[in-house]
Amino acid sequence: MMSRDPSRHERGTLHDPAGRSPGEAPGTRRESCPTDVLVRVRDLGGRPRGLAFPADHRGTLITGHETVDGLPGLVLHAPGDRHRVVGADAVTPLPELGLALVHAEGLGAEPLPVTARDRFDSGTYVRIAAGCWREARVLGATTATYTAAEHCHTLDDVLELAVGTTGRDALRTGGGAAGGPVLDAATGAVLGVLGTAFRAGGREGGFAVPLRPAPGPLAALLAENAATVPAYGTDLNLAGVLELTATSVGQDGPSGALVPGDVVPVERPAVTAEFTAFEHGRAAVLGLVGPPGSGRTTELAALAARRHRAGAPTLWLRGADLREDDLSVADAARRALDRAARIVAASRARIPAGSEGLGDTGPDRLAGLARGAGRPLLLLLDGPEEMPPALAGRLARWSDGTARWLRRTGARLTVGCRAEYWEEAGAFLPVELLHRPRGGSPGGPPAEGLPACVRLGDLTADEAVEARARYGIPEGSPADTRHPLTLRLLAEVRAALADAPDAPDARADHHEVLSAHLDLMCLRVAVRLAAGSGLRGTAVRRLAARVSGQVHEAARRGLGPGQGELDREAFEAVFPWGPAPARLGEVTGWAHAVLAEGLLVPAGTGYRFAHEELADWLQGTHLDLDGALRALVHGGPGSTDGTPVPHHRVGPVVQAMLLLARRHGTGPLASRLAGLVHALDAGTGSWWAARLLTETLARVPDATPYTGVLRLLADRIVAWRRQRRPVPGELGPAFWTALPLPLETGFELLRGLVHADGPPGEAGPRFLDAASRLFGADPAAVLPHLVRWFEDERPLPATPHATAATAAQALLHTHRHRAPDTLTEALADSPHRRARQLLGALAEEDPSTVCRAVDRWARDERPARRAAAVTYGLLAAPHARDEADRTLLRYAALTLLVRTDDRALHGGALALLVQDPSSRDRHLARALEHFAAGDPYVPPSALAGALTTHPEAVLDAFRARLARPDTGGAPDAPAGVPAHLDATVPTGAAAAAGTSGPAPRAAARARTAVERQPDRAGRPAAHGDRRPDPEPADLDVRLPLLAGLLDAGP
Repeated sequence: MMSRDPSRHERGTLHDPAGRSPGEAPGTRRESCPTDVLVRVRDLGGRPRGLAFPADHRGTLITGHETVDGLPGLVLHAPGDRHRVVGADAVTPLPELGLALVHAEGLGAEPLPVTARDRFDSGTYVRIAAGCWREARVLGATTATYTAAEHCHTLDDVLELAVGTTGRDALRTGGGAAGGPVLDAATGAVLGVLGTAFRAGGREGGFAVPLRPAPGPLAALLAENAATVPAYGTDLNLAGVLELTATSVGQDGPSGALVPGDVVPVERPAVTAEFTAFEHGRAAVLGLVGPPGSGRTTELAALAARRHRAGAPTLWLRGADLREDDLSVADAARRALDRAARIVAASRARIPAGSEGLGDTGPDRLAGLARGAGRPLLLLLDGPEEMPPALAGRLARWSDGTARWLRRTGARLTVGCRAEYWEEAGAFLPVELLHRPRGGSPGGPPAEGLPACVRLGDLTADEAVEARARYGIPEGSPADTRHPLTLRLLAEVRAALADAPDAPDARADHHEVLSAHLDLMCLRVAVRLAAGSGLRGTAVRRLAARVSGQVHEAARRGLGPGQGELDREAFEAVFPWGPAPARLGEVTGWAHAVLAEGLLVPAGTGYRFAHEELADWLQGTHLDLDGALRALVHGGPGSTDGTPVPHHRVGPVVQAMLLLARRHGTGPLASRLAGLVHALDAGTGSWWAARLLTETLARVPDATPYTGVLRLLADRIVAWRRQRRPVPGELGPAFWTALPLPLETGFELLRGLVHADGPPGEAGPRFLDAASRLFGADPAAVLPHLVRWFEDERPLPATPHATAATAAQALLHTHRHRAPDTLTEALADSPHRRARQLLGALAEEDPSTVCRAVDRWARDERPARRAAAVTYGLLAAPHARDEADRTLLRYAALTLLVRTDDRALHGGALALLVQDPSSRDRHLARALEHFAAGDPYVPPSALAGALTTHPEAVLDAFRARLARPDTGGAPDAPAGVPAHLDATVPTGAAAAAGTSGPAPRAAARARTAVERQPDRAGRPAAHGDRRPDPEPADLDVRLPLLAGLLDAGP
């Protein structure tokens, strides 16, 4: 145990635990007065009562209970000559703890961190405010008595301090030190609160109450302190972790990551929902996968900002900061935290901070502390494609080390990358660690074979409208302006050239926007260079042309081996730091100018273009396309000098192919694309052929000129499936449905591709399901094209009993309620028998839809439509139960009757009217005339209802009809009359008998017909046989009828 002899501390300065002698000043550190950081407490008469210190950012002070005991009010003096008067209602007394909380806003004092330790070793050096900052040591813990104005309290675990003689007077009652903090000399965190009214073992003074989270307001205050007031070293808390990680985001992340700029990016709710699910789920890794310019970095920055506001630690890492000897992501995290720690250490107020500095700020410690606080550390890795080639070569080992570190520490990782990187890196990570999207991924479903990830694509229509409004871009722009980077660059160019006559308008396409942005950046660099050289006017424009030339040279050099960046030597050769040669205008500061304007940015040991999309586009203009295709696709392995080309370098090749069509028309590009299809046919495992084909076709403004290539590709996919050859995942349904094609062409291609679908139980996306999704998304537009599938009666290999025609028919029937009126119109337009079948089924299952169609068709000027009104009106009439449906049929029939040029349809119109009790009496006579005359549009079943109300007239019409030589059927029926209108009279007589009262007379008429034409006896017999579950009354009618037919037979 330490000696209690105070003579060792007479000068108030103890031996420095960092190893300095008592009189040695710690560098340039200035010893401050306690009043620089603490709040002095006085009574209303101005007499000193003690000290207090702020513990949060809302003005809550912690002090000793003795400083406020019995006072009606307090006068608080804060640093900077600020003071406040508060009443007793602002004080929360905690006499049982020897403490008090004072609530006073507006003092402006910075809060002090409070330690989270609950035990302190004997000999721990501390600092106290006793006139000035004095050093002391913790002797141990003891039990003390505190006598308040109204009660005496016993306090356990009170810290006993060894204080020098000089400071002992301040620790006596009334000495002014009461309520002051006891700071750890090494970390600067508050260990306790000084008390001068404590007694223990006959000793007075030299005691402090440790700050521990006792239940009540103190616990809540200390929790808030730990989350908002940074402490470091041994006392590192959550706030310290948050400060370090926020510094990392501010230093290594994009500009303004935590502080929004002039234009706040549009929130993408689907992406935000996936991030939220990931944060609350059990997965450890989320892949945010999208092409360049899709907003990956923007979304990661938005996530970092949201977590910063919520008090969740987030660390920003860049792929260029990875090193070839890294074993896991933790190595890069350690370097990022070291950089952040240096910035924090330089900016912290050194008084009253301790001598230990920040201590251990490694990722393992931070991750453990964050996990203990229930707020796991999240690492954001942006652009991992920029990792050194040597590290990329051992990606599997690095990924394994990363997975093990994440499991051990509880940290999480979000990776923003291209699909080409994720399809390899994601496969190296354990499946159980990967976040799986809850529903549909925002950017569409992952390609087959791509590990679980959140896809990021263009903005949705609503998001694009909001983004254009924020950027001031008018509506009426092409689809390219749903591309996040295009929107941003277009807004920047329009803002800079608002008054210029050649400023791009809102209809500029992607290529034009990138070109205008490059011109603007070159002009800005030239202006910056000219500012130091006195150049004006034409000289600046000439300098801008030289800048453009150097930028293109930088892009050309970036095509060499590596990740597309410039090493330091190449960068300095293109953009000199010092005086430039005469060809560059002999101006100074090229490197500084291009970096200051943000055209290029540092990346690891080199430099790269700030926008990956711009880099791909620029480099594509300098690529030898045919040479690249020979090396990557047609001539052997994907290499140019023996070194494999990273898959994510596909961008410049795609841009070169797009540029080929822009410069030389669609013919040369179609030829290259057909070559890629043939290369795939030779070997379906060719990654470069499949990816170049899909990426190029997906990005052309209009794929119609390449329909021949697409038909060839679709035929080969079907053939590969039949040959049991693997089909690249990139060529799945998602690729075909995203092509910029007219719906007619797209559905024509899908009609052939459904023959490549596997059996129903086979995993993976199916082309028929893709057609169904398109139909569900826009039924009205898709219906006419799906009806054309009726012409394809080829059996589907996966289900030989079905064809593309039956599949289309089933789809239309299943989704008939999505756009019923459009469906009936599309079916009426089709001459195919399957269309008539489906309309017949609709008449029975959904008569209201068909009744509406009949009402429209009856007023149509096309004769075929009016004939369809009669045909399908008669089919729907028996099933029309609602008065509204019967009214539609009645009006349609009346409309047809007034048309003198439709006399052939009048019989059908009359048949509709006699089935409606409200119009039967008026039109029955004419209907019976048409029936007796053999009108094919007046089927016997239409008279069943009238047989009950007008039996004699109906039976007379049957008698007259039976007397005709063509009684057995309707050989002269128009083509539009379907056979199931039941135009055979004996069958109709049987039907009437089975549904009406005068059965004996109807039976007699049926027997007469059978006697005249015995070969027709099977029809009424079959009708009786197919009547399901007859009622007893029906049996009373039908049995005599059928018995009579049997008796009358031969």
